[in-house]
Amino acid sequence: MTGGPVDPTSTPAWSRLTALATASAPDLRAWFAADPDRVDRLTHTAGDLTVDLSKSFLDADVVAALLDLAAQTKVLERRDAMYAGEHVNVTEDRAVLHTALRLPAGASLEVDGQDVVHDVHEVLARVYAFAEKVRDGSWTGVTGERIRTVVNIGIGGSDLGPVMTYEALAPYRQDGLECRFISNIDPTDAATTLQGLDPATTLFIVSSKTFGTLETLTNARLCKAWLLDGLAGQDEADAVRRHFVAVSTALDKVADFGIDPDNAFGFWDWVGGRYSLDSAIGTSLAVAIGPERFAELLAGFHTMDEHFRDTEPSRNVPLLMGLLNVWYVNFHGAQSHAVLPYAQLLHRFPAYLQQLTMESNGKGVRWDGSPVTTDTGEIFWGEPGTNGQHAFYQLIHQGTRLIPADFIAFANPSYPLVDAVDGQSTDVHELFLANFLAQTRALAFGKTADEVRAEGTAEDVVPARVFEGNRPTTSIIAPELTPSVLGQLIALYEHLTFVQGAVWGIDSFDQWGVELGKQLAQQVGPAIAGDADALAEQDASTRALIAYYQEHRHR
Repeated sequence: MTGGPVDPTSTPAWSRLTALATASAPDLRAWFAADPDRVDRLTHTAGDLTVDLSKSFLDADVVAALLDLAAQTKVLERRDAMYAGEHVNVTEDRAVLHTALRLPAGASLEVDGQDVVHDVHEVLARVYAFAEKVRDGSWTGVTGERIRTVVNIGIGGSDLGPVMTYEALAPYRQDGLECRFISNIDPTDAATTLQGLDPATTLFIVSSKTFGTLETLTNARLCKAWLLDGLAGQDEADAVRRHFVAVSTALDKVADFGIDPDNAFGFWDWVGGRYSLDSAIGTSLAVAIGPERFAELLAGFHTMDEHFRDTEPSRNVPLLMGLLNVWYVNFHGAQSHAVLPYAQLLHRFPAYLQQLTMESNGKGVRWDGSPVTTDTGEIFWGEPGTNGQHAFYQLIHQGTRLIPADFIAFANPSYPLVDAVDGQSTDVHELFLANFLAQTRALAFGKTADEVRAEGTAEDVVPARVFEGNRPTTSIIAPELTPSVLGQLIALYEHLTFVQGAVWGIDSFDQWGVELGKQLAQQVGPAIAGDADALAEQDASTRALIAYYQEHRHR
C-alpha cells in the first residue's frame, strides 16, 4: 500500500458525521420505540460471538456515514495490505503479520521471499514437543524430578497476554502443573512469585526477543541465583540447562546466559509484543493447557481473522466496532472506554486490552510523520461484573462523562453452581446474567422523574434518583469461554484497534513512546547509585527525589 494517510477530517463522510452528531441528541428510548427491527438490524455474529450494537449511538444514517468514512480513509485497503505482508509498520519498515501466526499448516504466505507459515509451524512443532515433555514428566529437572511449576519471565506483551490467557482458561489447565508469572522489576514481584516453590521442580521460561530487555533479564538473573542457591551441590551449568528455556531469537545471548540454544523458541520482527501471545510467547500456555487446546486458541484467532477479511462491511463486526469507537471519540467527546466482562476468569482482560489499544493508538503523528488532525485513542479500563457494579458504575450511570462500555458474557458458566436458600435452589449463573442484562438496560433507558415519583419517592430526592439513560453499550455474548472463543474475542479487539488507527492515519504497530523513559532510566541509574557527575546532569526535581531516596534508604 503506497501513499500517505488520508486526512479523515477532509472527507465528505466526516462532514456528514459532524452534521449527524449535532443534529439531535441520542434518544435510545425513542429509537427502540420507533423501530421494532432495531435489534435484529444491529445484532451481528462473528464466529461464536453474537454482538448486539442496538444500545449504541447508531442508526441507519450513522452506520452508512461510518462505512463511507472507512471507504474514504481506505481502511479495507490497509487491511488487505496488512494481510498480504506489506510493510504497513512504516516507521520500523516492517510487515505486520500476527494473523500469520494462526494460519493453518496447509496455508502459504510469502513475505520478503520467505514462506512465513512454514516458519510459524516449524516453531509451533518445537513448542508443542517441549510442552508435551513437561506435561508427561519426561522433561525433568537436574535432580531427576518432574516439573511442577513453570515460571514465565517477561514484561509487556511477553507477560500480559500469557497471564490473561492462563487465568481465562483455568478449567483447561493440567492438574499438578502450575504456571506463575514475573514481570515487574520491583524485586517484590520475583520474591513473592518464587515463595514456596521448590527449585528442583521449577522451570523458567525467559521471554525476550532480543534477550536484552532490562526488566526481563534482571528478573532472569534473580531467578537464576535463586535456583542455584536452592540446588547447591548440583552442577550449575547443568542446572541452568535443565531449568531454563528461552523465547528469543538472540541465540548467542541465550547461550551466554547458560540456556541451551536448542531450547530457545524464536519469533519474528513482524510480530509486535502486544500481538505475540499466539507465537512462542505462549509457550507457558502450551504447557498449561496442552498443544491441542493451544491449537484451538489459534483456530479461534483465525476464525475472527477470516471474518474481518471476508465479511462485507455492513456485517463486519471488527470494522463496525472500530468505527463505532471513532464515532464516540471524535464526535461525542468520549475519552475512555470500559470493558466489563461478566466472567471472573476474564479479570485480566481489561488490563490486556490497555496495552493492545493504548500502545497501538496513543499517537500524535500519522504514519507519514505529519501531525494528527483529530483526537486519537481512548483510555481502556474495566473490571469484571458484578464487582464493578459496587465500585465505579455510579460514574457510568449518573456521572457527567460519556463512557461507552462493552459488556461480555457467556451463556454457560465455567463452574456451574447452585445456591440453596430456604429449600429453594437458584442457578447462580442466571443471577449473574440477570445483572449483565439489567445493567445494559439501565444504562440505555434510565429512569425518568415521573417513574421515580410513581415509586413514592419524596420530591426533594427525585433528582438524585433520576437516571438519564442514553449511556451507550455493546453486548458481546458467546456460548461459553473456550480456547477458541477466547481467541475470537482477542482477535476482535486486535482488529477493531486496527480499524481506528487506519481511520486516524496512524501507525498502530510501533511504540516509540515507551522508549524515552527506558533511555532516561539508564542515565538516572548511576545518579541514584552515587555518581556525582550523573547526579549533576539531572533536573532539580530529580536531584531532590534522589536526595530523599539516599537519605531514607536502609542499607
